[in-house]
Amino acid sequence: EFHGKDKAVAVCRSRAKAKKGRDMEVAAGAMGPVIRKLGELLVGEYNLEKRVKKGVQSLLDELEMMHAVLRKVGEVPSEQLEEPVRIWAGKVRDLSCDMEDAVDDFMVRVHEGSSSKPTNMRNRVKKFLKKTTKLFGKGKALHQISDAIKEAQDLAKELADLRRRYELDTRSTSNGATIDPRVLALHKDVGELVGVDRTRDELIKTLICEDGSSKEQLKTISIVGVGGLGKTTLTKAIYEKIKAQFECAAFVPVGQNPDIKKVFKDLLYDLNKEKFNDIHNTSKDENLLIKEIREFLVDKRYLIVIDDIWEEEIWRYINCALYKNKLHSRVITTTRNVSVSEACLSSSDDMIHKMKPLSDEESQILFHRRIFQSKEKCPEDLQAVSREILKKCGGVPLAIITIASLLVSNQRIKQKEEWMHVHSSMGRGVTEGGIVKDMKRILSLSYYDLPSHLKPCLLYLSIFPEDFEINRDLLIWRWLAEGFIQCDKDETRLFEIGKSYFNELMNRSLIQPAETNYEGTVVTCRIHDMVLDLICSLSSEENFISILDNAEWNAPNPQRKFRRLSLHNIKAKVQNHQIESTSLSKVRTFAVFSPVTCDWLPSLSSFQFLRVLDLGSCVSHESSSGISLKYVGNLIHLRYLGLKDADVRELPMDIGKLQLLQTLDIRGTSIKELPSSVVQLINLICLYVNYRVRLPKGMGSLMSLEVLEEVGLSSSPHIAEELSHLTEVRTLSIDCANMDEDLIDILIKSLGNLHKLQNLRIDDGGRLINRMCESWVPPPNLRSFDSWSLSSSSSFLRLPKWVNSSTLPHLSRLEIDVEELQGDDIQIIGMLPALRFLELTADRVMGTLAVRADAFPSARSCIFRGFPMASCLFPPGAMPRVQHLQFRVSAPSIARGEVDCGLGHLPSLEHIKVDLRRDNSSREELETAEAWLRRAAQAHPKRPTIEIR
Repeated sequence: EFHGKDKAVAVCRSRAKAKKGRDMEVAAGAMGPVIRKLGELLVGEYNLEKRVKKGVQSLLDELEMMHAVLRKVGEVPSEQLEEPVRIWAGKVRDLSCDMEDAVDDFMVRVHEGSSSKPTNMRNRVKKFLKKTTKLFGKGKALHQISDAIKEAQDLAKELADLRRRYELDTRSTSNGATIDPRVLALHKDVGELVGVDRTRDELIKTLICEDGSSKEQLKTISIVGVGGLGKTTLTKAIYEKIKAQFECAAFVPVGQNPDIKKVFKDLLYDLNKEKFNDIHNTSKDENLLIKEIREFLVDKRYLIVIDDIWEEEIWRYINCALYKNKLHSRVITTTRNVSVSEACLSSSDDMIHKMKPLSDEESQILFHRRIFQSKEKCPEDLQAVSREILKKCGGVPLAIITIASLLVSNQRIKQKEEWMHVHSSMGRGVTEGGIVKDMKRILSLSYYDLPSHLKPCLLYLSIFPEDFEINRDLLIWRWLAEGFIQCDKDETRLFEIGKSYFNELMNRSLIQPAETNYEGTVVTCRIHDMVLDLICSLSSEENFISILDNAEWNAPNPQRKFRRLSLHNIKAKVQNHQIESTSLSKVRTFAVFSPVTCDWLPSLSSFQFLRVLDLGSCVSHESSSGISLKYVGNLIHLRYLGLKDADVRELPMDIGKLQLLQTLDIRGTSIKELPSSVVQLINLICLYVNYRVRLPKGMGSLMSLEVLEEVGLSSSPHIAEELSHLTEVRTLSIDCANMDEDLIDILIKSLGNLHKLQNLRIDDGGRLINRMCESWVPPPNLRSFDSWSLSSSSSFLRLPKWVNSSTLPHLSRLEIDVEELQGDDIQIIGMLPALRFLELTADRVMGTLAVRADAFPSARSCIFRGFPMASCLFPPGAMPRVQHLQFRVSAPSIARGEVDCGLGHLPSLEHIKVDLRRDNSSREELETAEAWLRRAAQAHPKRPTIEIR
C-alpha cells in the first residue's frame, strides 16, 4: 500500500475505507489488509473490467466470511482446536497472503514509473489514470490480476466447501475465558517487583565484605531458579546499586544458544565502551578475545554479571577469560540449572543463592500494585477470587504480573465475573513440577487476550534472537513496513500509532524495558525468554516467521514457502548451505542476526515481495568486496532497508526504483555518498545517515521525510537551503562542524520553515548557535533541543530569550551550553512545564542563583556542569520527581559548613553524581566533604546511589 503522501492513491484509499473495515487483523493471516486492498481495487480510478470487478467482489465476499470465522479461531488456543480446523485456518491464511501479494504487485506496477516530482492533486490523478490506461492497453497487468483473482476464487470456494463438508467446529473444546481485549494502561514500571530490596541488600552485604580483611580474592555468587522468578531483575538491582564502587563493570546476557564470540565482544564493550568501541566489527577468534579480556582485567577491580547461562561448558569458556586478581573483584551469574550454578563456584567464599517464590503477602502486594494505581486495597467483593488467582500463580512474579495485566482495561478494573473467568482459565495454575509448561499456558492467556491488531506486532518480535536488545523506533518502522499499523485518520502519524502499540505491549508485561533514558522514555526493550518461547511456538505454527539457526533449519513446514525469514547464530560449517531461491519468492522480511560471509547471502533477485530487508546485524568483514546490493532496485515492494553497521560500501543507482521505501538506515557503513537517484524516493519517511555521507542535490523533493538524522553540512552544504522544503520533518539532527559561515542565515531561515519540528539536535554549531539565539523562533511543538560541542565556540553567550514556558510549553529535553548564566536563568528553565531532562553547562555565573519552590515540576534528570550548584539551592517543593541529579560543589565549602549537602528535600532521588572541586582543600577537607556527601545519601529515605568524582 502506498504512503499517505501519494495523493492519488490516498484518494483510492479514502473511498475504500468508507466501504470496508480494516482494523480486523488476525494473528498471522493478515486478512485485514487483503480485504482493504481488494476494496481499493473496486474504486473507479482503476477502471477494472466488469468481469474482473465482479470477480473481485465475489472473492471479497468469500474472504470476509472466512475472516469472521478466522477471527473466532484466533481467539482460541490452538491446542483447543480440532486438527482439521488448524489445517483449514492455515490454508486460509496462505490464501490471504498470496492474494495480498498479487494485489500489491498489481497496484505497484500500475503506479510504476510515474513522475517523482511533487505536483498538485489534479495533475497527479490525471497522470495516474493515464498510466493506468497505458498498462491496460498492453493488457499485462490486467491479465495478471485476473488470473490471480480467478485462482483465489477457486481456492476460496474449495476452502468453504471443505469447512462445510467436514462441519468444522471452530469453537474451543474447553470452557475458556472470554476476556475483554481492550487496551490496558497501567502506567507502572514493568520491573517493579516486590521483595527485591531485602534480598538485594542481603546479597550486597555478602558480596561487599565490610571488614575488608581476607576477602580480597575474586568472589562469585550464582543465583539459580526457574524462569519467571525474577533472577535477572534481582541481579540488575544489585548491579546498579554497587557498580559505581568498581573500576569497571559489565552486565552480559548469554541465553540458550549463545555465540561465544559475541558474548566475549559484549563483555569487552560493556567493560569499556570507548576503548572497545569497534570490537564487534573485528574478526578475532575466541582465544584472542579471551586474551584481550584477561589483559584488560589484570589490574582492575571489576564487577561482572553473566546472566542466564544454560550449559556448564559455556561457563568454563567464560571463566577462562576472568582474570583472578586480588583486588576485591566480584562476579554474579544467573542460571536455571543447579549443576551450572555449582560449576560457577571455585572457592569456599563463593556461594549459591536459590531463588524462592514470593510469599503470600509479597504476592498480594505485587498483584495489587499492578492492578490498583494507588495504594488502595482490593475491593471486598474481589478479595476471595484474588486469593484464589494468587494461589494458582504460585508466587512466580512473571505469572502474577501477566495475570494482573489481564484484569485491567483502559484503567478500569474488570468486573468480578471476568476475574472468575481468568481464574478458571488458569487450569491448575503454576505447580512446582511443571513450571515451564504451566507458565506457557498462563502467558498464552495474555496473548489470546490481545486486540487483533496487536497479535502480529507481538509475533513479529520472534524474529529477534534471545536476549536481543530491540530498538523501539526501528521496531515501529518495521511494523509500519509490514502493514501492521493502520489508521483511518489521514492527519494521524502512523508512527505515533505504532508507539501506542508498543506501549500497550509494555503495559501488558509482554515486553520489558531494557534501556530507559533520563526522560523516562523506553529506548530499547527485551522479551522475557519464556514469552519468547511462547511467541516462537505460535509463530512457527502459523508460518508467520521461520528461524534458520545453525545446523538446524527450523522451517515450520518444508512444503510451505517462507513468509518471514530470520537467520540466527549461523556457524561457518553451514554457510555453504544455499537457500533455494524458490523458497524465498514469497518472503516479506529477511533479517540476519549472525555474522555470515557475504557470498553466502542469497541473491536479492530471489525475493519478489520483500518489504523488510535488515542486514544490520550480519557484521562480517571477512570479504574484501563487502555485501553486494545488486538487484536491490528489483525489490519494488521494499519499505524498510536496514544496513546499520553492515559491511556495505555503496548503494546502487537503481535504488531510486524503490518507490515504496519508507526507511533507509546506513549508519555505521562504509557508504560515502548516496546516489543521485535517492531523490526519487518520494515515500521515504525516515533517513538515517552519517555526517560524513554526501547527500545528492534535490533532497528537497523528499517531502514525506519525517526523520532525518546525522546530516553533515560540510559534506552536503546544499541541505541548508533544501531543508526548507522538508516541511513534514519532525526529528532532525545536523552536524555543523567546518560549515561555511555563509550558510548560517540560509539554515536559520530553513529551520524556521519546519513548523512540525519536534526534536532538533545541532552538533558543533559554532556561530550558528548565537545567531539562533537572536533570529530563530522555535516551532510550537518542540519537544527536545540538544546543542552539543567539544569546544566552547558553540556555546550560547546567554540563555536564549525563547527558552521560557510560553514559547516552549512542550519541551521535554534541553541540552544547552551557556557562557554566562544569569542569576534567575535556572528559575526560568525550571518553569518549563514539560521539562523532564536538563543538561546545562555554563562557564560562569553572574549574580546569585535563585530557585523557587515551584521549579522543575516534571523533571526526572538534571545535570549541572561547569559551575557550583549545590543541592541546597533547591528548596523543599522544587524537583519533586528528580531521580538523577548531577552537580558541582566545592570541597572546602562543605567541610567548613558553608554549604548544606542534605538531600532529604528531594524525595524521588535514586542516583547522585557529584563533581567535587578541590579548590586548594587539604586532604582532610576533601575526605570530610566526601564523607558528608555519602552520609547525606545514606540518610535519604530512598538511599540513592552516589558517585563522587
